Amino acid sequence: MEKHYDAGNIKVLKGLEAVRKRPGMYIGDTNVGGLHHLIYEVVDNSIDEAMAGYCDTIDVELTSDGSAIISDNGRGIPVDMHPTEKLPAATVVLTVLHAGGKFDKDSYKVSGGLHGVGVSVVNALSKKLVLTIKKDGNTYRQEFEKGIPTSNLEVIKTTNRTGTTIEFYPDDEIFETVEFQREILEKRFREIAYLNPKVRINFKDNRDGYKEVFHFEGGLDQFVNDLNNKEVVAKSVSFSEKVDDLEIDFALLYNSGYTENLLSFVNNIKTPEGGTHEAGFRAGLTRAITSYINENANAREKDIKVTGDDVREGLIAVVSVKVPEPQFEGQTKGKLGSSYVRPLVQKMAYDNLVKYFEENPNEAKAIMGKALMAARGREAAKKARDLTRKKDNFSIGTLPGKLADCQSKDPEISEIYLVEGDSAGGSAKQGRDRVFQAILPLRGKILNVEKARLDRILSSEEIKNMITAFGCGVGPEFDIEKLRYHKIIIMTDADVDGSHIQTLLLTFFFRFLKPMVEAGHVYLAQPPLFRYKKGKKEIYLKDEKALNEFLIETGIDGVSFEGIGNKDLISFLKLVARYRTLLTQLRKRYSVISAIRYMIENEDLAGYEYSEIFEKIKEFLLSKNYNILNHYVNSSGVTIYVQTENGLEELVINDKLFENYIFEEALYVFNQIRSRDLKFDKDFIEILNDIESNAKKGAYIQRYKGLGEMNPEQLWETTMNPENRTLQRIKIEDAQSASETFNLFMGDEVEPRRNYIQDHAKDVKNLDI
Repeated sequence: MEKHYDAGNIKVLKGLEAVRKRPGMYIGDTNVGGLHHLIYEVVDNSIDEAMAGYCDTIDVELTSDGSAIISDNGRGIPVDMHPTEKLPAATVVLTVLHAGGKFDKDSYKVSGGLHGVGVSVVNALSKKLVLTIKKDGNTYRQEFEKGIPTSNLEVIKTTNRTGTTIEFYPDDEIFETVEFQREILEKRFREIAYLNPKVRINFKDNRDGYKEVFHFEGGLDQFVNDLNNKEVVAKSVSFSEKVDDLEIDFALLYNSGYTENLLSFVNNIKTPEGGTHEAGFRAGLTRAITSYINENANAREKDIKVTGDDVREGLIAVVSVKVPEPQFEGQTKGKLGSSYVRPLVQKMAYDNLVKYFEENPNEAKAIMGKALMAARGREAAKKARDLTRKKDNFSIGTLPGKLADCQSKDPEISEIYLVEGDSAGGSAKQGRDRVFQAILPLRGKILNVEKARLDRILSSEEIKNMITAFGCGVGPEFDIEKLRYHKIIIMTDADVDGSHIQTLLLTFFFRFLKPMVEAGHVYLAQPPLFRYKKGKKEIYLKDEKALNEFLIETGIDGVSFEGIGNKDLISFLKLVARYRTLLTQLRKRYSVISAIRYMIENEDLAGYEYSEIFEKIKEFLLSKNYNILNHYVNSSGVTIYVQTENGLEELVINDKLFENYIFEEALYVFNQIRSRDLKFDKDFIEILNDIESNAKKGAYIQRYKGLGEMNPEQLWETTMNPENRTLQRIKIEDAQSASETFNLFMGDEVEPRRNYIQDHAKDVKNLDI
């Protein structure tokens, strides 16, 4: 029987004014993360309806004018008068902080939007919000601006459907960016769909017509299989059980890798910092596997002590719990604190896995073998560490011989440069400030740790040198308090080999020294790519963008255009430089770039039928005196064979072109150029080229390929002097995504990497052959 859901179920805790003053307290930040959090809050309300059994479809739409529309087919927010507020309940939900059905246990047994601040915070941080409710045979509508109603809740028509639709425009006075990023949203929607197999999320991006449906009937079992990209050692299995008022679901599989990939959720909210549910699952899993080993391993194997880390090597798992009143640590809900959850999850995981191992001996033996192999590797790694320490004790100094240490013993001001090769290492040693800068040259490319266990990793001389120099150990003995340098700076050449070395080092840091990265101690040096010299003037420029901007600012001297100030002209030409770069990137993918540019600068063509597009393009090509040799036109695109100054070229115009992200960005940049409404006698790209040529007259521009091309003074001045240098701090914004990326590019599986390279080969910006 459907429970009555009306205004009496809406509990109120007042105060909405603070949200606009301190938005970060409610959504984390006012940047990209906080912006997307607004959509999550509204979608989470719809998911709560789904978990309560009243909703199975959610539609999310991004509009071309910057709004987001979220609709569901749930019961609809109550519209009757609230008993204490004397306003319609829907208005209360939208305008009062801590007002919602989540505080009323009869309405929602479990809820992701625990604090009930969700939709009222979204309202407060939107310059406009439109609420539409279908309920009790009517469609209701109300509008708000910055959290304040601008109309009453009114019936606008009748309907035989139910549900809630919220359209909101993020307030650009609050947010640093108001442009939604599709990839971020899709990641969250995909997770929600795995966790709720009965729910279908229809996602549409009207900015380019993109559509996607997220619906996974396989649930968590399908989730762990889709997370896996290595050879399976023990196939996936999933369990679901209700214990007291707690719903526990988990799925797992084992692969041939050496790392653990565990995702956890509470009431559909991802808990990246884990919590009591994760701890309970890990404890139950460890106990089940060690019990099986004790009962089934042979005498020699029983002597091997297996730890929790051993049983989780190669584990891919998803743990999801539904908790009536969860206690989170902080509003961002990153960690579950409810203590009673741990023993319940632990017992459920243990009981189900023990039974599963009894009924599936082949899978159980495979998992046991994997854990025993990991334990042997851990023991070998421990012996390697002990051996290193003994060797250090017998040597004159415990630090590696190649390390040129700094004089300071204060970690807070000390920094170490990991430098590619002895040649650059020599320049760095001569150019450094020896008071606080240490230099450790690395010979060649270090071991790819993604393909090796810790015992093999510790046999690598270069890795041993780094671990010894850092001073904080590795593996179980890691202690960040013993770190000798609070800045670890990777300094490599700006070529393919340098990028590869950076990637190998970052893989090592991410997999084995992650707390150092999380604490913000790891950096990439940014040596300049260009040196501009004209007379006595010498300037170092970080990259091509910086070079372009410098040439514009230098070349504009003595150039003027009627009615345009220098500042506006410089700003305009920087946009043109960006547009030119995008056209260069498109040239790698498409022939007859002048025709592609014509498509961009006449963007209404994208809405024409392909037969009409052909006529327009034909007219353009003939105006350029190009000869059309042949053409094909159908409902899926246009193909034209054109004789140009470059010879015979194939021009292809289809949906792939219009959906290409470089083409879309070029459209966006050109619209910015056009909005400036500046008039010139010649093409704006030609004007840019002329101004850059003016800057290059009598100048020498050097493009550095390696650090070895700089003498010690230049290296100090450009890359090592704290007053001049630029450092890029390495941050882990999404550990799961980072792990998947390292797996893809550095792991054993060749096929996914080959597919990625084939798909993105033409996107390469700097190819060093």
